[in-house]
Amino acid sequence: YTAFFYGTLMAPRVLHRVCHGPSVPLSTTSNNTLKARPALLKSYRRHRVKGADYPAIIPADGSTVRGTLVTGLTDGDIWRLDIFEGDEYRRAKVKVRVINDEGNVNVEPEEGQLGEEVEAETYCWIAGKQHLEESEWDFEEFVREKMNRWVGGG
Repeated sequence: YTAFFYGTLMAPRVLHRVCHGPSVPLSTTSNNTLKARPALLKSYRRHRVKGADYPAIIPADGSTVRGTLVTGLTDGDIWRLDIFEGDEYRRAKVKVRVINDEGNVNVEPEEGQLGEEVEAETYCWIAGKQHLEESEWDFEEFVREKMNRWVGGG
């Protein structure tokens, strides 16, 4: 399977914990079968979820979400990811553009930095806009301030 992640699952340690559990060290799994690349999802916007550490995406013309395209996910991985995402999200097929040349992550990539368009699945928010903040969710802030709570410290 191929999936586009735009929130906590962009962190390899969080993705590993969801797919393999907390007791399996990152270095002992078949994690090398997963390939992650930066990618863009057009016509969606990422929001903070009120009272939560994680984000949500909803359709929004003129907006773009930068995230991670992951290939090599198994049926078991998808099953565990569906449980992790819960009933606030629906898995949906989307088309994303691979970013070949990362450049400055805070600047929209130019067309020359973009590669192929790829079909992937992602988790879209279905629990209502009233639960979303207007502000953008910040991955660096999550890694810096909150990720250790998600992966058991260290």
